[in-house]
Amino acid sequence: IGANGAGKTTTLRTISGLERKTSGNILFLGEDLSKVSSSAIVKKGISHIPEGRRIFPKMTVEENLELGAITRKDKAQVQKDFEKAYLLFPRLLERKHQIAGTLSGGEQQMLAIARGLLSKPQLLILDEPSMGLAPIIVHEIFEIIKNINEEGTTILLVEQNANLALKISKRSYIIKTGTVETEGFSKDLLAMDEIRKAYL
Repeated sequence: IGANGAGKTTTLRTISGLERKTSGNILFLGEDLSKVSSSAIVKKGISHIPEGRRIFPKMTVEENLELGAITRKDKAQVQKDFEKAYLLFPRLLERKHQIAGTLSGGEQQMLAIARGLLSKPQLLILDEPSMGLAPIIVHEIFEIIKNINEEGTTILLVEQNANLALKISKRSYIIKTGTVETEGFSKDLLAMDEIRKAYL
């Protein structure tokens, strides 16, 4: 978490290879990703759901999901993962032949997450998943995010709703002007007066 312009989105874009680092290293499972292309980073197990969802609006829900699995060769498992995505997001099953641009904001966010999961990531990066959504939809999306994590996928979340982010996460990092200012277990940060005053 952190204020606007703190460097949260830039950090995520650098991890997924969309921006190049200026110093330091980006290590994932012991490998430095600094010189790895963004498409190769997906193959290594990192899926990035960008701010603003970035679905393909003129394609159907199903075609969007197919693109999520484009790097995979295990066709039988892909089919199972499609079924799993539809179980996780039943609304997408109801709308699988619908043009994605006609979905509501919440449904588009569900589609973006489901598409990201179809690449079979070990790390799912989510940038502002609650942005522009009604509170009831935000609650539903965050319950699903929690379930995805409990099933074994590591999640790196940037979120404007600091209260919600701190409540569902295990560890938190507060970024200020490109630097991690505070880090620790989320429950401990939630209890700190200066954090509460600044972000909650």
